[in-house]
Amino acid sequence: MKKQALKHLAIVAAIAAISTAAQADVGKTAAYAEGVTATSVWKNSFGDCWRTGTWTKDQAVVEGCDGYVKPVTAPAPVAAMPAPAPAPAPAAAPVKKAPEVFTLKSDVLFDFDKASLKPAGKEALDQLYKESIEAKKANYASLTVKGYTDRLGSAKYNEKLSTARAKTVAEYLESKGVDASTVSVVGLGKSSPVTGDTCAKVKPRAKLIPCLAPDRRVEIELDGTK
Repeated sequence: MKKQALKHLAIVAAIAAISTAAQADVGKTAAYAEGVTATSVWKNSFGDCWRTGTWTKDQAVVEGCDGYVKPVTAPAPVAAMPAPAPAPAPAAAPVKKAPEVFTLKSDVLFDFDKASLKPAGKEALDQLYKESIEAKKANYASLTVKGYTDRLGSAKYNEKLSTARAKTVAEYLESKGVDASTVSVVGLGKSSPVTGDTCAKVKPRAKLIPCLAPDRRVEIELDGTK
């Protein structure tokens, strides 16, 4: 009897010696045999947790037993930062409209070397005013009259003559209804010829004067908008 008791104690001690504890979620399932303190489950000599008679796969929730691994709680998703609003497109720079330029031959407006309007010159300005200026006067901001001469004579004399002719034209247009506050006058003399070398070899003077006729002109420039 005494020998059997000792043998029983030896078996229990052996079992205790080869059993190891699986420390996880003990007490939450009846699937495994637990230790006395219910803080571990017993394992056999092969390292397997001892299953109870009620073991089911759904109850096998002790970490280290039957390959169970406690699921890791996924971190809360980080809200994505909203994309920055696209920068507004730069405003397109206003396109400046090119001035409208009307060119009149001085020989139509004036006699040679004169600054008084001829009847034909008044008719030409009347037509220009009616067809091209009157309808647009509510839109343009300025009207510039530029006078030009040919290369005959001194620079000083031609500047004076071209200014006088431009002034005569400006005053006539003002009499037709052009706002004088929008009008400016420029005398450019022989500074901007358009004939180039065309008349370089033309002689005598009687032939040179008609050859240089394109240089003798008055330009009326409408610019800007109100």
